[in-house]
Amino acid sequence: MKIVIFGLSITSSWGNGHATTFRALTSALEKRGHEIVFFERDVEWYASNRDMPEPPFCQVVLYQTWTEALPQVRKELRDCDVAMVGSYCPDGVAAIDAMFESPAAVKTFYDIDTPITVAKLRVGDVEYLRRRQVPGFDVYFSFTGGPTLRELEQDFGAQRAVPLYCSFDPEKYRFAPVRKQFACDFSYMGTFAADRQPKIETMFCEPARQLPNRTFLLAGPQYPEEIRWPENVKRIVHVDPQAHASFYSSSRFTLNVTRNEMVRAGYSPSVRLFEAAACGTTIVSDDWPGLSMFLTPGKEILVPRSAADVVSYIRDMDEHEIRAIGRKAQERVLKEHAAEQRAIEFERHVASKKKMDAVPAVAGAEKLSTASS
Repeated sequence: MKIVIFGLSITSSWGNGHATTFRALTSALEKRGHEIVFFERDVEWYASNRDMPEPPFCQVVLYQTWTEALPQVRKELRDCDVAMVGSYCPDGVAAIDAMFESPAAVKTFYDIDTPITVAKLRVGDVEYLRRRQVPGFDVYFSFTGGPTLRELEQDFGAQRAVPLYCSFDPEKYRFAPVRKQFACDFSYMGTFAADRQPKIETMFCEPARQLPNRTFLLAGPQYPEEIRWPENVKRIVHVDPQAHASFYSSSRFTLNVTRNEMVRAGYSPSVRLFEAAACGTTIVSDDWPGLSMFLTPGKEILVPRSAADVVSYIRDMDEHEIRAIGRKAQERVLKEHAAEQRAIEFERHVASKKKMDAVPAVAGAEKLSTASS
């Protein structure tokens, strides 16, 4: 198939989780024989921080303005099999309308931020999606599963809302040799978000204060300067995706923290969760509905009730037990959440839509044949 995608970014992972998601999915799709064209608005923020300016698995079209891009948009949509617009696409509303006007056989939306999208839809439009557009998608792909999918269908008119969870590329995310610059007892990787910060304070900073002789490493941009970190917390603004595996593999434990909207919706694993697990690192995570669908608490992931539990993990757990939990998580995600699995799920949902479209035509042909005979 030829697949045309409009997304936030695929060339830069700076301050966003969309790029690595699109890279994993499109790379897996390309390996399975599909052709992908990705439209990305050329904004300064990403232009000056491009860690993959020319992905080898898809054609990237960078554009300055939507008006400038429109002729090529229409050209690529004219002969594509599947079109997709992603959440937070800067020109999402216009891209969706262009997709609806095109002859693309299957028209889809990929919501990498479903709980945030749904929360905004409840009170009106979203900057990248209008309520009137939701019923027009043949398939509404969602990072979030569970009850939210039914809400999209029943309250907003989505024809078919299905989960397409984040994934990882197992060729890039696997155990890597320890790097001195990343070596630590406990790590966390994530862009600053105000609603995540209280959990980081409880589950990361407080254990650091109680364990002054242990090493803690926090990587991510946009943290306010007024935050006062414990002295044993080392800060890194950005880790290139090529070094993510080394970052996780160099940590005894790593922290996963979920945004409030995702916790309320449940069934919203982050890409960092799968990437860290793929490296065999033992994950310490906040709890949320549906977590056990992806990793089993106590066996494949640690879910503390307090900062004291985190302190106990770091200080008291046997190294063999720590590694065993990490290995079990690794085995689970390699089987269920690698990028190829997502590509297969994508193909299945798209093929199902094509099959449904073909049924009336076949039935009509049979009736015509019967009448003629």
